[in-house]
Amino acid sequence: MALVRIDGDNLVVVNEGLDKLWSFKGSLTIPLANVRGATADPGIAADPKGIRAPGAHVPGLITAGTFHQEGEKVFWNVKNASKAVVVELADEEYARLVLQVDDPRATVALIENALA
Repeated sequence: MALVRIDGDNLVVVNEGLDKLWSFKGSLTIPLANVRGATADPGIAADPKGIRAPGAHVPGLITAGTFHQEGEKVFWNVKNASKAVVVELADEEYARLVLQVDDPRATVALIENALA
């Protein structure tokens, strides 16, 4: 699971526990100026992921790490798709972050309010 917070002008994502190992990232810091928006999207887990490099993918159990698809890099950290949030980015290493969070609605509201 990921912890998402706003720290000044940055969106900070901290991967907890073994998710750091599976995703090969302990945390990500993204300037809010490069965040386009966020949505809760439990159906995204069924979408094609692309090529994993590096990361872990066991269908129905875990999708974590960097995935390359159609010329874009997407960061995944999801075990429970019902709690998935998608953060759209611009001018960043990743085009999107797909994260499992404790409360998807609250996380989307946090990000959207910071962008307003």
